[in-house]
Amino acid sequence: MKISCLRTDLVTAVSNVSRAVSAKATIPALEGVLIKAYGEKLNISGYNLEIGITTDMDATIMQEGEIVLSARLFLDIVRRLPEEILTIETDDRMVTYITCGQVDYQIVGMSSVEYPDLPSFQQTDSISINAKLLRDMIRQTVYAVSDNLSKPIYTGSLFEIKNKVMNIVAIDGFRMAIRSEAVESESNTSFVVPGKTQMEVLKLLTNDEENIEILVGQRHITFKINTYSVISRLIEGTFLDYQSTIPATEKTELVINTRKMIESVERMSLLNSDRIQSPVRCKFNENEIRLSCASAVGRANDVISVPIIGESLEIGFNNRYMLEALKNTDTDEVKLVLNGPVSPIVLKPVKGDSFLSIVVPVRLANEN
Repeated sequence: MKISCLRTDLVTAVSNVSRAVSAKATIPALEGVLIKAYGEKLNISGYNLEIGITTDMDATIMQEGEIVLSARLFLDIVRRLPEEILTIETDDRMVTYITCGQVDYQIVGMSSVEYPDLPSFQQTDSISINAKLLRDMIRQTVYAVSDNLSKPIYTGSLFEIKNKVMNIVAIDGFRMAIRSEAVESESNTSFVVPGKTQMEVLKLLTNDEENIEILVGQRHITFKINTYSVISRLIEGTFLDYQSTIPATEKTELVINTRKMIESVERMSLLNSDRIQSPVRCKFNENEIRLSCASAVGRANDVISVPIIGESLEIGFNNRYMLEALKNTDTDEVKLVLNGPVSPIVLKPVKGDSFLSIVVPVRLANEN
């Protein structure tokens, strides 16, 4: 193999695909990137047996071939090369020569035969969606994905398409996030995408104007983003009937400035740490919210004046869970709906139903 290409293009491509490379693997080739040079394109892939990222980039192909190179070492080298045009050449012994200006490297590669094939699958559905819309939908829900491996189904989000509406739903047992948008799709399907896959997709969604194609199979999914393809397994299992967990009544409700509520909860959070976790106590009365937090290091109080409709109540919540829900609303104002001290706290838009977040309350001990 012998090729030349732009250094900046190669750095970008290798940086992105390297995120799917295993740091430590039982198969040494999986710690590398697979480089294929055929026709007029250089194809670069990273794969860890769960997620694969592959891309094509422009290059001058003087001799076709393929090689596996250590992802970490190769990226470190090309990042530090002094000029824009570089040449990569391999010989029969898998030695790779990297030349750029007066700098040259010789590193040992591996045969591409040792590199596992990326998954190929029969497509059952295809969805096209705007990149910015997909980025917003994932970002506003992925924070609620579980990291508890004892229940694998909740380490991913449910993607549900029905009647030209796509819902993304994430649940971890303490909170739930739902994001809904109309899509141009005749599909009626659902599948669970791992949270880790969604995080990699997020990093590649940089062009707001482009459309993203999502190819769905029985056990795998591919996100086609510009020149990149993110290939991932789907999580098998039965996802919770999330609609049944949404409270049907609204005993207490209020509309509050999102930034004002975030700042107040953040003030209460100063008394909490990784070692000390005390709930934020919230009293909802006629025209005010009284927030307080008491921990081993001290006590804090705050009052927000806001009209409240319905019953007065006192409820407790985990400060981090509430902050993540508030910060991902992306609206100036948010409606809070409550149904008692042990019923979930619901956050929704003032108008419409584009998102819904639920935070499970914390039982409060009696104050002295």
